[in-house]
Amino acid sequence: MRQVVQAAGGGEVRVVDTPIPSIGATEVLVETAATIVSAGTERAVTTLARSGLLAKARARPDLVRRVAEKARADGIGEAVRSVRDRLASELPLGYSGAGRAVRVGSAVEGIRPGDLVVTGGAGWANHAEFQAVPGLLCARVPDGVPEADAAFATIAAIALHGLRLAEVGPGAKVVVVGLGLIGQLAARIALASGCDVAGVDLADLPLTTAAATGVRALRESGDATTAAVREWSRGRGADAVLICAAGRSGDPVMRATEFARDRAQLVVVGDVPLGLARAPFYEKELALRFARSYGPGRYERGYEEWGVDYPAGQVRWTEGRNQEAVLDLLAAGRLSVADLVTHAFPLEQAAAAYDLVATRREPYLAIRFDYPRRAELTEPVEGALSTEGAPPAEGAVPTEGSAPGDARQVGQHTQRVARRVGPPGRRRGDRVGWIGAGNFSGSVLLPAFRAAGFDRFTSVASAGGRSARAFADRHGFQGAATGVDELLDDDDIDVVVIATPHSTHARLAAAALERGRHVWCEKPLALDLAELEMVERAAAVGGGVLMVGLNRRFSPAVVAARRRLAERDGPLSLVYRVAAGPVPAEHWYGDRVEGGRLLGEVCHFVDTCATLAGSRVEAAAVMPGRGGEALLAEDLAVTLRHVDGSLSTIAYSSARPRACRKEMVEALAGRRHLRIDDFRELVVDGGSEWKGVQDKGHRAAAGAFLRMCRGGATDVTAELIASSWATLAAAASLGTGLPQPTGLQQSMEAATSDPAVIDPAGAPRTGTGRVAAVGVPAARTADPDGTPLDGAGLPAAQRGKSEPSV
Repeated sequence: MRQVVQAAGGGEVRVVDTPIPSIGATEVLVETAATIVSAGTERAVTTLARSGLLAKARARPDLVRRVAEKARADGIGEAVRSVRDRLASELPLGYSGAGRAVRVGSAVEGIRPGDLVVTGGAGWANHAEFQAVPGLLCARVPDGVPEADAAFATIAAIALHGLRLAEVGPGAKVVVVGLGLIGQLAARIALASGCDVAGVDLADLPLTTAAATGVRALRESGDATTAAVREWSRGRGADAVLICAAGRSGDPVMRATEFARDRAQLVVVGDVPLGLARAPFYEKELALRFARSYGPGRYERGYEEWGVDYPAGQVRWTEGRNQEAVLDLLAAGRLSVADLVTHAFPLEQAAAAYDLVATRREPYLAIRFDYPRRAELTEPVEGALSTEGAPPAEGAVPTEGSAPGDARQVGQHTQRVARRVGPPGRRRGDRVGWIGAGNFSGSVLLPAFRAAGFDRFTSVASAGGRSARAFADRHGFQGAATGVDELLDDDDIDVVVIATPHSTHARLAAAALERGRHVWCEKPLALDLAELEMVERAAAVGGGVLMVGLNRRFSPAVVAARRRLAERDGPLSLVYRVAAGPVPAEHWYGDRVEGGRLLGEVCHFVDTCATLAGSRVEAAAVMPGRGGEALLAEDLAVTLRHVDGSLSTIAYSSARPRACRKEMVEALAGRRHLRIDDFRELVVDGGSEWKGVQDKGHRAAAGAFLRMCRGGATDVTAELIASSWATLAAAASLGTGLPQPTGLQQSMEAATSDPAVIDPAGAPRTGTGRVAAVGVPAARTADPDGTPLDGAGLPAAQRGKSEPSV
């Protein structure tokens, strides 16, 4: 499909070919009929993207702070790589459109395939031939409303929400400051609601357009305009003023105070700065409010991504119901929008449309993109599958074989890439397929794979499609797959790398392993015991090797420390302190579906403790801090008891003092004392054993994986799975407050008895939550040439040697 994008690092707006996006259970796949350019909002996006780094920093100081924090935590080089990768990404444009529902997630109510719907939401309702949009940001279009008119619904919902905040009714005097597209819509909706409306602007086109609908159109001219508003309102002033202007000046807000009556409502709808003087607000006791986009639910993950609607008795006008209200006004003929369209472009001429927006070489109000209808086809949309049970997120992809009812499909369209059939024989790990196109993939993981020796990157897939194509172009992949099924079924792929949201890891890993692929799965491998069992069974029957991205065990500091600790003659006492730092409230750490910090990050430290002790964990417990859900606690204390009697304590804190490095490990054994300082130095008994640039083992881990793919030792897989068991046991202790056994003895002693083909959709299995039979392929303990490997999968000859930092 084609989509309009703007490179974050600058350049012109482009139309690119991308795979069709996938949908989750709460989403709808829509074939677009029309979208509307929100000139003010989208001009701001493209202007910022084209600006220099200094201008970007001034506009987004919050992002500058995040980069500074990353540099302190992970080093300047890592922060620079992350910024470069982010600037190389592409921004989707658009947020208001209409089209036909092609596929509907199982949790979406009231929409069926074939329905004409309106769509909303930046990042979802893009200027693209297909959109994957949350069900609560879609609304069915009543009969008789043209597609081109319906496409205004989301933009008009912004104006409607601002009017609701003004708390006005029939007969109220409403002034609209700024008669751009949203101002025009606000004025028309206010008129339809029985209000008297005056509009203020500087330009001819907005004024004449507003006047034609019954608005008292006033050209801004200072005191004369104020006097005209006063006369129009019978000397009282306006009951409400909607500030729909956008720009760098705060004057519109202060001008609104002059138009307003005593105790009036001022509602800021447009993007204007505030340079407020206290006196006018105090003297008139004015109320100043800000309209947050389309209404309640906006930017709420529970509402938009997870499909949890608010009861109408509690929140009557959500953003979705505001869309419906606009559609009802259009259907009743009380709101007209067709005359607002001053320019219409086919999608392939998007660059010309945005040039018009940037240069303003001629007046405009609404700019519309039109999309040609596609021929009816009998095959389904490739890649438009459901990811039941996982919130939609960038990089989240579905697997083949989803349970019936996950989505309903009307067979209309297909987009296929010719399937390559590879040669038969053992897979050597030469050809890599990549699932997930996030920032970590491009800035950390992929460079580590290249440095380790992987050099044939075949295909990449992601939920959004657009990100997959951009990732493929940026990083030299041969192409982008139209969906994960195409990638998994491509016989020209030996290795599948999974770098997606945590809730998708187990299902994707099982699907790839069952197909015989070698699999690198980023941590965590699984979020519950049933998922872990599913992956183990897949590993037993597929023939491929499995590596989990618990990379710290491969770092030069840990490898050297493990070698020195192997000389001890008693159990180990280990303390692992982590200053993880705070994250934004909207971060996925706050999403229980993704496992929180415990399952999502502390698993790293559990595995490192097991590696240093040289002994697997037999029991685990965690004490969360107070406040909020236990699984999502930001502060944790984890205790591990190892099989050999060693004890490990992980103190995980969301604090990040400026003078404190992120990770510090101390180990005591007899007369021996070791300290690992943030993977920059290993100190043994007071002397520096190893020191270098921070190295958390990403490259060495990728190198070990390459050797596994080519016949090397695989015993590290069992250790990584054991650490996964230990982390899940720690999570289980949250419900009891008591240490929980890891189930290690049953797992390691039992043989698999049911090598059934894995359901790649990851459907929950019936029976007990913990399964004794574990299907891990027999571990190889040496490379094909007989070179023994240590527990980290490194040749013995390389033990203690530092790897260059990635």
